[in-house]
This record gives sequence, structure tokens and C-alpha cells, in this order.
Amino acid sequence: MEAHDVADRTTLRALWRQYPDWPARAFAEQLGRSLSWVRKWLARFRAAPEDDALLWGLSRARHHLPPPVPAVVVERILEIRDQPPDQLQRTPGPKAILYYLHHRSPDLPAGQVPRSTRTVWKILRAHGRIALRPRRQIAPLDRPAPLVSWQLDFKDASTVPPDPDGKQQHVVEILDVVDVGTSLLLTATPAADYTAATVFAPLVATLRQYGLPTWVTFDRDARFVGSASGHDFPSPFVRFWQVLGIQVFICPPRRPDRNAFVERFQGTLSRECLEVYRPQSLEAVREVTAPFQYHYNTQRPNQARTCGNRPPAVAFPVLPHLPVVPETVDPDCWLHVIHGRRYARTVKPNGSVEIDGRSYYVAQRLAGQAVVLEVDAQTREFQVWQHAHAFKRIPIKGLIQQPMAFEAFVHRLEQEACTLWRTYTRRRRLAA
Repeated sequence: MEAHDVADRTTLRALWRQYPDWPARAFAEQLGRSLSWVRKWLARFRAAPEDDALLWGLSRARHHLPPPVPAVVVERILEIRDQPPDQLQRTPGPKAILYYLHHRSPDLPAGQVPRSTRTVWKILRAHGRIALRPRRQIAPLDRPAPLVSWQLDFKDASTVPPDPDGKQQHVVEILDVVDVGTSLLLTATPAADYTAATVFAPLVATLRQYGLPTWVTFDRDARFVGSASGHDFPSPFVRFWQVLGIQVFICPPRRPDRNAFVERFQGTLSRECLEVYRPQSLEAVREVTAPFQYHYNTQRPNQARTCGNRPPAVAFPVLPHLPVVPETVDPDCWLHVIHGRRYARTVKPNGSVEIDGRSYYVAQRLAGQAVVLEVDAQTREFQVWQHAHAFKRIPIKGLIQQPMAFEAFVHRLEQEACTLWRTYTRRRRLAA
């Protein structure tokens, strides 16, 4: 458990340094941690931003439940709340009640008077002395500039029947890309064979048409982030965007609202296209989605705030010129994005751990124990830690260490993704 806590703390500190303006709730959703946990560790990081010893801090949670507050103390708290003493011309809050308990109530049991305002607040809340606040009204999100932020997702064309000799579910899927700033549908590409490898081709075509955005957002689909057990390390799909200098936001689990614009479009696509024409094959899906994309962008009035009840292409007749897809890339520059990140792994019986589908030997004496691997982008190595002690360095596998043509880079990522996808699907079959 310690190794996973260290990995989460390290990730939180890295995210805080990269996005200092994010609210604590955004960090909590990204890490799958509680809001109180995030606030506690952000406060510690702000107090000592460079102290790595903090990452190995021990839990300060109680080991035993606190004793209940005696009934006589509860009665005195409620009495002070309802009948303020000493001509106090206001309703006393928890702080004022604590003062009267400690300074004006000598008859209460020694050592059993609360010392925390939180305890007093809980008693007042439990006895109806504090009402819940009304539900907070959520303000609309500020839209980014046109073509700056894209959202991606798959839509199942559920009207296509199962193949008796093949796929029984998700026979045809549509890859949708929506621009947040304009609500433009950049692509809606149907296919019957979307995997972690085949997803690259339609996206490369979209990038060549519109240029490179600043942000992309997508969910935790295995074709995007890799297997459930390995999604903490950048998958080939994530590395694709990072090498192009595009920032990646992966939605927290069970939070489709963080990918709201493409999710909203997919509801429209289902109601106004697929359920109307009910295509029964891949070709039929292509025949209805292509004209619907044109209709959605240029003819259908959009009630988004940025469109003002106009079609997106009418509201934004001139789009900005984005950076074009480069001819050559540094295929290893994604490593600098995760410099300093730490990944928790359990050592296998043969003394190795697995990251990104590759095996790294650590030490057989640590079989069954948890270790933390820290990325050092400067030396291109994993530094292996256990119990705040770094005892080994391992070169990171799979690096190319020289510039590549963009097309060759994409082809290599497709091969890596294909290998990982076969491993993922095989493990799913074995677990079924």
C-alpha cells in the first residue's frame, strides 16, 4: 500500500506543478482520491515544495475510534446553542461553544469535553441546529478559443446487428472528434475494426486537415490508455499526442461530464441520425454519417453559447491556422512529460516487474513486495525505490534515441499498440 501512496503523492505533486490553477476537486477526480486527501497533501507540498521526504510520509489517521461524547456534554452544547449565556447577543458557533465548555462549565467530566470545533459542529448538525446549505449552482464552463481543445470518443452504431460468425457487440463504431471552442464536428469516422492500432489513421487525417490543437480529452477506453492494469504509464496513443506537443487530459473513471461536448454530440447523432435511418451495415453507417456531419456543421442550428442558435460553421466561418503536422519528430520526447513520475509495481516471483508490456528485472529477493519506479528523463532510466531507499537504476526499454519521420513514427506506434492490444484481449479471454 505504501508504494501506491507514494506513486499517487508523486503524481499529485507533478500535476500541481504543471497546473497550479486547478481546483483541488480536479486533482481528486484525476487521481481517484478523496477531496480531503488532496487538500491535505497540497498543503504539505506548498509548505515544502522540494522536500522529497514528504512523499514517503506516514499516515496520521487514527488507529482507534474516538470515545463517544457523554450525553451530559451534548446536553450542555445544545443548551449553550439555544440559550446563549452572559447576554451574548448572537447565536454561538462551535468556537464560542468550546470557550464556554472549557471556561464556564467546571462540572463537566474531566477529559471528556471536546477540543475540536468539528466535534461540536457534528453534534449541532445531528440535532438539527445547523441546516444544510442549498445546492451549489454550477456556472457554465468558459469555452476555449476555436480549435484549441478537442474531445474524442467512440459511438456504437447499435442498429447494426451482430455478426453470427464474428463480433456480437460493437460491430460498427464511429470515432467522433468535437472541438470544444466551436462545437464543430471535426470527424465522424465509422469502422468495424477499431483497436489500439487502427485508431491512429483517422486522427492523423484530422490533424492534417485542421492542424495541431493544444489539448485533447478522452476517456479511459483501453484503446486509448491501454489495459486497466497499465493505464498509469503512457500508452502508445498517449505518447502520440505528447510527442506532437499536445497536452492530454484523461477523464477520471465514471465522469463522462469531463468529456461533455463529444458526449452531447453523440446523443444528437443517435437521436437525429442512427435511430432515424437505422443503418444495418458498415457501408450504410458511412452513407448516413457523412451527410449528417455536413448537416450538423453547416445547416443544423446549435444552441451552444458560442454558436448562438447558428450552425457551428456559420458561427465560425473563419478558423485559425494551427501548427501543421511536422515532417520529423523526436519519438522519445514524451519521456520529459513524465519526468519524476513514480509508478508502483509488485515484484513477480522471478524478480521482475512489468511496465508498458515490457519486463524489467529488479531483484528476486523482493518477490511479492511492492516497489516504486521513478522516471529519470535525463538519463532515460527508471530509479527503483523501496521504503524511501533507491537501490537500483534500470534503462528504459523501447526508446529510439534519434529523430524519425512522422509517418514512420506513427507506424511504429501502431505496431506497439497492436502488440499491447493482443496481450490485453488475450488476458480478457483468459479472465472470462
